[in-house]
Amino acid sequence: MQIDRSPLARPFPALPAIAGVTLRVARARYKTWDRCDLTIAELAEGTSAAGVFTKSACASSEVELGREAVKLGRARALVVNAGNSNAFTGWRGRAAVEAIRAQVSGALGCGLDDVFVSSTGVIGVPLPIDKAEAGIAAALNAQPCGWEDAANAIGTTDTFTKGAGAAAMIGPYRVELAGIIKGSGMIAPDMATMLGYVFTDADVAPAFLQEALERANAATFSCITVDGDTSTSDTVMAFATGKAGNPRIENWDSAGADAFAAALTDVCRQLAQLVVRDGEGARKFITIRVSGAASDASARTIGLAIANSPLVKTAIAGEDANWGRVVMAVGKAGEPADRDRLSIAFGGVWAARNGVPVEDYDEAPVAAHLKGEEIDIAVDLGLGDGHAIVWTCDLTHGYIAINADYRS
Repeated sequence: MQIDRSPLARPFPALPAIAGVTLRVARARYKTWDRCDLTIAELAEGTSAAGVFTKSACASSEVELGREAVKLGRARALVVNAGNSNAFTGWRGRAAVEAIRAQVSGALGCGLDDVFVSSTGVIGVPLPIDKAEAGIAAALNAQPCGWEDAANAIGTTDTFTKGAGAAAMIGPYRVELAGIIKGSGMIAPDMATMLGYVFTDADVAPAFLQEALERANAATFSCITVDGDTSTSDTVMAFATGKAGNPRIENWDSAGADAFAAALTDVCRQLAQLVVRDGEGARKFITIRVSGAASDASARTIGLAIANSPLVKTAIAGEDANWGRVVMAVGKAGEPADRDRLSIAFGGVWAARNGVPVEDYDEAPVAAHLKGEEIDIAVDLGLGDGHAIVWTCDLTHGYIAINADYRS
């Protein structure tokens, strides 16, 4: 089906080339579409790898093998298939992943565990090995491509290609980071929530890269939701080729560690927000700021309860400042809350303070705010110092239309 470009879309940015990363795409034709749907990123020898994966109990073979391989902390290649998630496909699904890894490792002369595979698309259909092998052969013989082509090839119901970049100074050395991501639906924060990849030329030890990615994920990908559904294939990985020449970042005491971690978090935040902006049927980007909670974890849980509420999301879609629905979501979250301390604001205008409506509350500026594309909701629980920011989108008829026709 034809899906209109999200009104919240952002143009694809100019991203730097990352030394030690070569991108190629090809048409494996996993679906009846006229586009590239297979991406290979060839990585220089010595590349460090880190990853976070879905917590779904029904994870794909790609995720299972990736979880084990990433413990070794190294990578030579990444293969991403779009149009078929290869999840819930039993031994045939695993055989497909093993065939892909064998073909790429043979071509590059590396170990099987140095090849990471991700797949996205329809669940329950085994990935056809013949198409995979033909697609990989075509990709390996293709001319290198840029970030936008690679980002476009990994998409499914995405309406725009998504990428982000950042840089950091490590002493006199400038290190670059570039990331691409796909995601539009089946987005909920139970690890990461999509397929996302960040590449850097920085020299970073695998253990530190893993810790920095986990921290970045906790503050970004694990703070977004579109529909409350966690995918079987969610993967976010980071690869550091070590080609920038900087002194190796081994731990938090290493020179430039904080600067690199901040840049990594910045890229992850940009990518996470782009996914929300492409939420299926989305027309409004919603930022929910929770403060005064018993803890940061409690604030995040409350923020997600608000963000995942169909009643809140549809109210925003209808541009209705129904703060009672926010009260409902706070109350159901299962976290410490006191009705008589709760305060709620839309667009910086407080509608309720300390458990009661504001006496001179003027809904006009709130109504004007809700007509925009960028919506801010603030909740203060008045209990402690816990705070969190969560990002989501509204829920429209478009979400139903896209998902009702997904397999057609």
